[in-house]
Amino acid sequence: MSARDLSVLASVILIIAMLVIPFPSWMLSILIIINITLALLVLLTSMNMQEPLQFSIFPSLLLLLTLYRLALNVSTTRSILSEGEAGGVVETFGTFVVGGKVLVGFVVFLILIIIQFVVITKGAERVSEVAARFTLDAMPGKQMAIDADLNAGLISEIQARERRDKVAREADFYGAMDGASKFVKGDAIAGIIIVIINMLFGIIIGTMQLGMSFAESASHFTKLTVGDGIVSQIPALLISTATGIVVTRAASDGNLGQDITSQLLAYPKMLYVAAATIFLLGLFTPIHDMLTIPIALLLSFGAYMYTRQSKDLDIPEASSEEEMQPDEMKSPESIVSLLNVDPIEFEFGYGLIPLADSSQGGDLLDRVVMIRRQLALELGLVIPVVRIRDNIQLEPNEYRLKIKGNEVARGQILLDHYLAMSPGMDDDAIEGIDTIEPSFGLPAKWISDAMKEQAEIFGYTVVDPPSVVSTHITETIKAYAHELLGRQETKQLVDHLKESYPILVEEVTPSPLLIGDVQKVLANLLKEKVSIRNLPVIFETLADFGKMTSDTDLLSEYVRQALARQITNQYVVQSDSLKVITLSGGAEKAIADAIQQTEHGNYLALDPAISQKIIESVHTKVNQFMNGEQTPILLCSPAVRMYVRHIIERYLPNVPVLSYNELESNIEIQSVGVVNVD
Repeated sequence: MSARDLSVLASVILIIAMLVIPFPSWMLSILIIINITLALLVLLTSMNMQEPLQFSIFPSLLLLLTLYRLALNVSTTRSILSEGEAGGVVETFGTFVVGGKVLVGFVVFLILIIIQFVVITKGAERVSEVAARFTLDAMPGKQMAIDADLNAGLISEIQARERRDKVAREADFYGAMDGASKFVKGDAIAGIIIVIINMLFGIIIGTMQLGMSFAESASHFTKLTVGDGIVSQIPALLISTATGIVVTRAASDGNLGQDITSQLLAYPKMLYVAAATIFLLGLFTPIHDMLTIPIALLLSFGAYMYTRQSKDLDIPEASSEEEMQPDEMKSPESIVSLLNVDPIEFEFGYGLIPLADSSQGGDLLDRVVMIRRQLALELGLVIPVVRIRDNIQLEPNEYRLKIKGNEVARGQILLDHYLAMSPGMDDDAIEGIDTIEPSFGLPAKWISDAMKEQAEIFGYTVVDPPSVVSTHITETIKAYAHELLGRQETKQLVDHLKESYPILVEEVTPSPLLIGDVQKVLANLLKEKVSIRNLPVIFETLADFGKMTSDTDLLSEYVRQALARQITNQYVVQSDSLKVITLSGGAEKAIADAIQQTEHGNYLALDPAISQKIIESVHTKVNQFMNGEQTPILLCSPAVRMYVRHIIERYLPNVPVLSYNELESNIEIQSVGVVNVD
């Protein structure tokens, strides 16, 4: 243990010893001086702090100092009643304050007690109670504000954690201060009782045991009692004042002295008003002019000096502001700041505010954090922070999602209902508001809470509104993940991979492929919902084929084939068989013959009539396939897969197009339809 720890432990043991062991008078004098010193140090510390949490130990310190002062009272009382003295400090304070007049000293002591107990202690106790209550009531709002700033990207995870810790410490501090203020109140009451005991029993002991007359005994013990009371109440008064300062202190950039001088003298002209008032008070009342005129002159001089000083400070500041405003308006930075576009924005009407308000039970902010983590695992992409805000231009129950400033999804929900999706056959017994499930476009109903259990019995899938919104956000971000991956984001992924695979990264970029080329390959994969989390395999493939071709579409096909196991597991979940729709030989030949090769890459020049036939045939087969409640997958040869995807992606974006090389050899393929162009 350090010396500081030992000193604190020794102090606590000393306090306990004072309660039971008689101390010599010279040691009591030393302990009394230490008590006054500690009280003065606490008061000065409370005046120089900028916010209460900088003195967070104060509640515990207040308890120890109160216990120390009470133990000191016990020791001095024992010494006064047993020996008729309590050391030089107590006797000096008693003689100095009493001044030969016992009654005057006793009255002064009573005034000190009243000031501490009635004014300072009662006020500090009330302020502590109110501050504790308001701090606890404000905690949910502060937590929500921190979460909102974190989701908006205004603060980092570390800053958010620090702010949450500060909110929790504030609540603990004001709660502790509420209890600690009761110590001060109890100490004041104990001081009054101890004084009465010392005086009464001192007179009795002086007359009966020490052989003093009543007058001598009353004078002697009253002097000691008043001295003991004052040396106890002065530190108690300092501590009570420090308590009031701590609990009434608002956070600022300066200490108490700076705030008082800067704010009290913020309006120097008011000093002229005060000076005139004091001058007139001396002029029209019996108060002597020699008292009021110097004070009025001093106030006027101070007002003049502060006014001149404030003018000297305001003139350059005002001129600099006037010079800066036109410059700022002309500078490009004032316009550039308006060009920022958030990668992802979620806006909602005022009726959906409870979704994001944690004080009303909303957990949307937490759900968004989980969505980002989930998509990072599924897609291998760090999703940007989602900015969440309300928008009065939307309908009360409406929300929309924007990607890079453009709306990509919109929906409506009823917070007091549940979304019930039909198992295939609707039941008339389930009453609700017909709607469309926003994520997958399935028919559904908004049902009441009373209808929820019945709907589940009939096989309906029942989802609460927050889950509907979070699912919609998740699926929309998945669909547009390729737009969220830019060169900057790609550079971050590459740098992260370089920490573990430096040689692999150096072999791929910056030569033979630039960051932009890698970004296009990764975006092609994300566009077809292929995870890029396995970056080492992707870069191994790019290292193998990047020197052969710079065509990013062709490189994407090579990468897809390298990720065959991952793609197979993505579509083959339970059994080892896969039902697919295939292209006929004629359709594949027509597409292959229409591929044109140039020095800048390949492109498809297919007859529009043939393209239309392929699209219509695929659409027909997919509809038949979906009636069997299976995921429609279109299978073709590796040479034409990319071009088939280009043909149908505008009309059937959710139909996966795979090549034979993208499926594991142990998978059994069952063709349930053939796409023809005849």
